Amino acid sequence: MKVQAVSLLLSSILLAGCQTGQHLNTPAAALTSPTKTTAKVVALPLPETPVDVAVYDFPDLTGQAKPNDSFAEYSRAVTQGGGSILIDVLKKTGNGQWFRVVERSGLKNLVQERTLIENTQKSYRQPVGLPPVRFAGLILEGGIVGYDSNELTGGAGARYLGIGGDVQYRSDVVTVSLRAVSVQTGEVLASTTTTKQIYSVQVRGSAYKFATANELLEVELGQARNDPGALAVREGIELAVVSLAVDGVRQGLWHLKDRSQEAQFLAEFERKYLDRPLSSS
Repeated sequence: MKVQAVSLLLSSILLAGCQTGQHLNTPAAALTSPTKTTAKVVALPLPETPVDVAVYDFPDLTGQAKPNDSFAEYSRAVTQGGGSILIDVLKKTGNGQWFRVVERSGLKNLVQERTLIENTQKSYRQPVGLPPVRFAGLILEGGIVGYDSNELTGGAGARYLGIGGDVQYRSDVVTVSLRAVSVQTGEVLASTTTTKQIYSVQVRGSAYKFATANELLEVELGQARNDPGALAVREGIELAVVSLAVDGVRQGLWHLKDRSQEAQFLAEFERKYLDRPLSSS
């Protein structure tokens, strides 16, 4: 009877907690959380002239399904919206002053809407006042090229007299590749590859006690925390954009508004991310 009473009590607590989480204490919608690289992207020194770029697609090239030790998953391990994330990062680079991004993934819809406007104006004999569609000097290509699951696994636990707990962790790695292609020549002018680790941690505690001589009381508690995969991809893309901007300055493809800052700009990046300094041209 004691075990039954405890079980009913635990069930009531869990049920009440679920109902509270669903209806009362759920957090409100929020903007995407900044990553550890977001501040660096926003704070890039201003360019001499904004760079016109086009993004057609930024696909998941891994073909990797979401890792699961129990059964086969059909969900993808990484986001399928890499192109949208890349465009958002580009529009925030240097407080929006670094890149002018032209619409290409939805170009069919754009052309259709412009055609509708032109046909309507012609039907009513109004002058067609649409300016030409802006074109880009560079196409940004690439994608999510790698996802290595269980790159690092481990854990620890202990139990004494039926009471104990354990911790398990796992690390996955996502790899992002980005390159800038000249529209005029088709030459790949700059290319970079970045990686980002995704950590998952599970903490559990349990207790086994005899409530009476023949009745066993078992209690288990636990919590798991996973790094959001979309934020990991975003951080990898953010670093790739910064690296591409640095590489362009190093090669003289574009310049900072204050050219006297370029040497320090390159040196700071090389000191933090590269094993050896790059020679500036």
